[in-house]
Amino acid sequence: MSQMTRPDTSELREKYPDLFDRPAAARLATPVMILAALAIFVFGLVDLDFSPGKLISGISQLGWITMMMIPPDLGASLPLYLKALGETLSIALLGTTLAAILALPVSLLAARNIIPTNLIRFPIRRFLDSIRGVDVLIWALVWINVVGLGPFAGVLAIMVSDFGAFGKLFSEAIEAADRKQVEGIRASGGSALHEIRFGLMPQVLPVIAGQVLYFIESNTRSASIIGIVGAGGIGLQLAEQIRVLEWQKVSFLVLMILVAVAAIDFISTKLRFAIIGKRAVA
Repeated sequence: MSQMTRPDTSELREKYPDLFDRPAAARLATPVMILAALAIFVFGLVDLDFSPGKLISGISQLGWITMMMIPPDLGASLPLYLKALGETLSIALLGTTLAAILALPVSLLAARNIIPTNLIRFPIRRFLDSIRGVDVLIWALVWINVVGLGPFAGVLAIMVSDFGAFGKLFSEAIEAADRKQVEGIRASGGSALHEIRFGLMPQVLPVIAGQVLYFIESNTRSASIIGIVGAGGIGLQLAEQIRVLEWQKVSFLVLMILVAVAAIDFISTKLRFAIIGKRAVA
């Protein structure tokens, strides 16, 4: 085998001058960004009063609390806890379902292939961004002051928070849909509504269903958190037991939440595969 000839550096320099003679700004950009990130990181540690001593003492305190939580004990409160868990699941299910129903028509107006002009699409997208930018816990505090304590405020908080997220996700799924089916319906004389109903929706509905199922699982955890601030559900019971230092009951409530989330994840996975299977057969 003949030895490969070594390329001439001068010829390569003449052919690709940008690679050999990069400006100083381009060469220093990456090191400067790394140094800036490290400086921000160090400043954050100092500004937030990060202390290794506090961390070590906190870990030992966490270990003590963990030992106090073993073994889990429900006492005589199982019916009350099951009712609270049912409230949490209802909050997650109702809030997510209402958000999906309300977000679907709005997502059509936010999709580029449905509304090509920015005059309508831009304010709708910014409206969805503003809603999505507020955390569900903040929405829970807002709705508690509007409608009072209880699960109704939790449903409204999850509904509003997920409305912004679903609007973005649904519109992106609609924009990613294949245009061939839409063009086929248009060529056969179908109207714009026919294009959406028979060209876009059959493609995006399985994707939307998968997203909704995932959010139901995720919102089960969110409903537990917003219950701590007074939105009902098992989070309210969890906050009360933490307040009175009943750590064994706290661990039992945490286990109930974990089992519920695992069960919902199992069911939603089965449903997603069933939806995907039906789509493949179709």
